[in-house]
Amino acid sequence: MTSDRERRLLQAATAFACLVPLYAGGTGVIEGAAMLKGVTGTLPADGDSHFRYLSGLLLGIGIVFAASIPTIERRTTIFRALGFLVVVGGLARLASLFVAGTPGGGHLFGLVMELCVTPLLVLWQGRVARRFVTDGGRAP
Repeated sequence: MTSDRERRLLQAATAFACLVPLYAGGTGVIEGAAMLKGVTGTLPADGDSHFRYLSGLLLGIGIVFAASIPTIERRTTIFRALGFLVVVGGLARLASLFVAGTPGGGHLFGLVMELCVTPLLVLWQGRVARRFVTDGGRAP
């Protein structure tokens, strides 16, 4: 596969994957915990504040991933840092699975995104970045 084609595929995959934190984070900021299946009523102010704050972090992660797409071959540090944050969040979600039980399908989907898809995208971005350097630092 040519480095330009691989770069474009990575850009497309990243754009598609960004839809998850953009949607979930944005929905959580706007709706609060009401976005969760089975949550009725409102949380106390502290719980609502915390939920919306964490949703804002998720939204921010999606925005920064999306902002890296145009020059994805030069964004290794950003990709790795964001990937680390996502994996740490996924490990926390995995701990919840063992402590609190199996969550709904949306949360299991998030777990797969956090512990499988994101690390694969980070590894793929590193491969594309190495090819970029090998090509003399020119955009593919």
